[in-house]
Amino acid sequence: MADYDEDEEERGCGGKEPERSDSLRTFGAVVKQLRKRAGLTQEVWAEKSGYSLSTCAGVEQGRRFPPPRFVERAELELDAGGALREASKHLSRTHGIASWFRQWAQMEQTALSLYTYECRVIPGLLQTEAYAKAVMRQVPPTPTAEQFEERLALRLDRQELLHRKKPVMFSFIIEQALLERRTGGEEVTRELLDHLIECAGLDNVELQIMPLVQPEHAGLDGPLRLLETPEHRWFAYSEGQQTGQLISDPTALSNLHMVYAKLRSQALTPADSLSLLKRMRGAL
Repeated sequence: MADYDEDEEERGCGGKEPERSDSLRTFGAVVKQLRKRAGLTQEVWAEKSGYSLSTCAGVEQGRRFPPPRFVERAELELDAGGALREASKHLSRTHGIASWFRQWAQMEQTALSLYTYECRVIPGLLQTEAYAKAVMRQVPPTPTAEQFEERLALRLDRQELLHRKKPVMFSFIIEQALLERRTGGEEVTRELLDHLIECAGLDNVELQIMPLVQPEHAGLDGPLRLLETPEHRWFAYSEGQQTGQLISDPTALSNLHMVYAKLRSQALTPADSLSLLKRMRGAL
């Protein structure tokens, strides 16, 4: 699905809002008390931390998973004495994720490799905040302001995987049509293209574009994701409307690896894909 059908992961079955993790709520409450002890308003703390006010508020409310750099900054500025650094090791976000995606989300945290083919929406790991907002506004039911903020936070938090200290090796294949659609308008698309060009320059990211015209296409069955564990086992994930499935059957995995290999050969090379992204950016 669209990078686990982004909206479904954050919305949960039947459109219900997912629970917040107890560990995140507790961590946020401690940050709030330490901030108050330091005599800082949220606005001042946001400036000192280097994060937006919405991010800082989301952490304190237990709605956002604190990025590693946030934790280190809080340790320094709030004189936490190592408490936040230690507590951050035990945080869990799985209750903020749709039930069918939780196991995959846990596996992602230690994955060696992640392969994603997407034909419906730019994968969440590659989205900008503006694009993510535009996508979330498209799919009914319309979320409340609080639900919208929580879903956005969950989506952006996952992008820490791109910069993990022990790198994950990423392969992305995305349809050119997703960019031609200009979801959110031209300004959102310009920012998205700039971001994709930047991501394509990361040492651990291979980004390929499937061109608009491609008579031979192995991805007609829909989106596909593959994951390699630290034990060098492979799993796949498939998702549809309100559902998701973790795939471990060896025969099915073999077939899906063949599909992905074929997609890689049919998509533009990483170098040609980068050139296309730059031309599209120049045309906007």
